[in-house]
Amino acid sequence: MTFDEYRRYDALELAALVRNKDVQPAEFLEVAINRAEAVNPSINAIIYPLYDLAKKMAGEVDTNSPFAGVPFCSKTWHCTSRDTLCKTVAPVIRLCIQEDSYVVERFRQAGFVFMGKTNLPELGLTPYTEPRAFGPTRNPWNTSRTAGGSSGGSAAAVAAGITPIATASDGGGSIRIPASCNGLFGLKPSRGLISLGPTIGEMWSGAVTEGCVSRSVRDTAAFLDAIIAETPGEPYLLRQPVRPFIEEMGADPGPLRFGFTTKHPLGMEVDSHNVEAVHNTAKLLESLGYAVEEVDFPCKRRSHPDLHHDGVW
Repeated sequence: MTFDEYRRYDALELAALVRNKDVQPAEFLEVAINRAEAVNPSINAIIYPLYDLAKKMAGEVDTNSPFAGVPFCSKTWHCTSRDTLCKTVAPVIRLCIQEDSYVVERFRQAGFVFMGKTNLPELGLTPYTEPRAFGPTRNPWNTSRTAGGSSGGSAAAVAAGITPIATASDGGGSIRIPASCNGLFGLKPSRGLISLGPTIGEMWSGAVTEGCVSRSVRDTAAFLDAIIAETPGEPYLLRQPVRPFIEEMGADPGPLRFGFTTKHPLGMEVDSHNVEAVHNTAKLLESLGYAVEEVDFPCKRRSHPDLHHDGVW
């Protein structure tokens, strides 16, 4: 398989080729590794290659799984050596955690082939990916531009064609921002829908959730179907979807209402290009027959010891 052929398919189409015995998972993996070695030096998306593990997994794929043999990258959590707290806590965490999380178990069952861990900012706290320890991730469409964050490494890997889908997580935009920067589809799942267990119950009072970035809406829908499961010890239970998300593809959503605002939540200035883009989107939704309304958003400029005079962290 050539890269152009590999790039043409989304994750579900690649899995269908494996299921139909048209292509072996090892062929996908070879293309993905070659692509990573060609572009990763310039974009710095993958910081921990897992090629030996990937080759082993490719030989053990369950061809009946929904993402059978699909090369896959996962978001890495790391700290910098200059962060005293992380220097103290991270080794303890690594020592204590000796098992897969529930969601990683689901990734394995879904048939993904783990080929690398991707870059992110320290503790996932910024909308750009420029950690001191590993350096910045660059946008594959234009390496002078940001890949966004905090899931910037995963988004850059998918946009560059290394893998068709990769894990991401989101508390305040960390799926949606890099998806936007890299021309991908990014959806933040509802709180409590995807387990963070068994070592974590919730983060940021439930605001943080696992998810993915992908090149197709249906890949994200199938991804959610594959990893949502009732697991023991959850801090709360969320009603399960009434039908698989993949069945929502093409279904009539019924009447929808959208509210929007162009105000910054901290009262800062919003770039005119961003304001224009929001209004254009609102007009497009109206033209499609949806109810669209601009809403008031309570904004207040807040002081913070790490907030510079220009409002940038």
